[in-house]
Amino acid sequence: MNEKIDTILFDLDGTLINTIDLIVASFEHTLDHYFPETYTRKDIAGFIGPPLSETFERMNPDYASEMIDKYREFNHAKHDELVSEYTGVLETLEQLYDQKYAMAVVTTKRRDTALKGIQLMNMEKYFPVVISLDEITKPKPDPEPLQMALEQLGKNPHQAIMVGDSEHDILAGKNTGTLSAGVSWSIKGKSHLQTFEPDVMLEEMPDLLRFINQTENLR
Repeated sequence: MNEKIDTILFDLDGTLINTIDLIVASFEHTLDHYFPETYTRKDIAGFIGPPLSETFERMNPDYASEMIDKYREFNHAKHDELVSEYTGVLETLEQLYDQKYAMAVVTTKRRDTALKGIQLMNMEKYFPVVISLDEITKPKPDPEPLQMALEQLGKNPHQAIMVGDSEHDILAGKNTGTLSAGVSWSIKGKSHLQTFEPDVMLEEMPDLLRFINQTENLR
């Protein structure tokens, strides 16, 4: 198919907004309490992407709910202090918005915390659709969240791209039938994401504009 991209689906944490320090600190706060001196920052990087429930249930199903509550309490308290912006993201979103691209956020965060980050970074106008953990039954890499976003936007996967910092984002794009883009600033590392074969690796967010302007004959 020779169809031009008209829709961009974005992951939130680690892609649009820099929540890495917040996420790492929240995991450290929680894990140091339940598993002292057990997990390193490198271990924590591997926990980013799946829902908290999946991660904590794998560690200890008896305390998973309690750990989620402890994580979220710290995360909410420190949110505005530890969240920052990535260079070039707002400028890129503004250009995409001006050029009438349809955009949505697809995240494994709960809706309230996702909206908190979007509002903190003044991104509300770009995203008429936000698909969070609260709306879905199967998180990324299952196609359900992306399909829901596309349905609400009135768009089809063959003209869409999923942008994210985790293999869950890349695989979700492949499972849905969209193109996929990895971001080199992922805490998991550029080389890790490349093993999942995204259609493009973004060195900086403005690279997305250059890529989608070159995709008319990509498919």
